[in-house]
Amino acid sequence: PQRRPGWTLTGVAYAGDDRTGVRATAVACAGPAPLDDGPADLVFVAEEPGVGLGTRLAGLAGPDPGPELVDALTDPGPGHPEHVGQARIRVGGHPTPLWLVNSPTDRSAYAGEARGMWLHAIAWPASAGHLLAEDVVLHDLTEWTPPELVYGAPSPYLSGRA
Repeated sequence: PQRRPGWTLTGVAYAGDDRTGVRATAVACAGPAPLDDGPADLVFVAEEPGVGLGTRLAGLAGPDPGPELVDALTDPGPGHPEHVGQARIRVGGHPTPLWLVNSPTDRSAYAGEARGMWLHAIAWPASAGHLLAEDVVLHDLTEWTPPELVYGAPSPYLSGRA
């Protein structure tokens, strides 16, 4: 069998200013799509409430995903158990649920909260959201950078070209 290529880091971005400092951070990765042979892009965003970087990338209205999360939590759909539409990632060693929110059809977007920060995971194409069904562990790269980290071409999603 042929080995599929792995994931590469394709960008890091932040939102903030000189007065308030960094209030949101985004990390982009690219790799193989889980359901076909095409490429997939995945962007993780951690931000303070009211910034809006994650909702902009997810294609949502407003600065926070709160209204979308209310819909996801109160109406998982007929006959669906509560865990449908949920991704479980580990942040800082703690399990952290993210819920599927209503986003444009070209992507899938998940949102949740940890330690007072909004967390977003946005995947292109929409089917790449299945990547979040795997064990995803987020690390603070300021504390530790894995030696096997591979860098790829810059993400069009962080530069506004996509």
